[in-house]
Amino acid sequence: MTDENRNSVEQARTLLYLVVVNDEEQYSIWSQDRELPAGWRHTGFEGSRDACLSHIETVWTNILPKSARIAPSGLGDYGSQPG
Repeated sequence: MTDENRNSVEQARTLLYLVVVNDEEQYSIWSQDRELPAGWRHTGFEGSRDACLSHIETVWTNILPKSARIAPSGLGDYGSQPG
């Protein structure tokens, strides 16, 4: 690993991240110093990259998008079968 790569890894470890969620209840992390993209909101949890990823593992127990979870068939448009 070069010194430049080592510095980038070290910088990523010290940055603060936000846990964010979209309307489909899909989670991600976002650097605290960047504006959130449209459709995403801060959950209130922030910390190191590892802490945020660990938090997501705890709270995001069903990775299906919300629309697929609430569809009558349980599959939503993702599981539609031709008639």
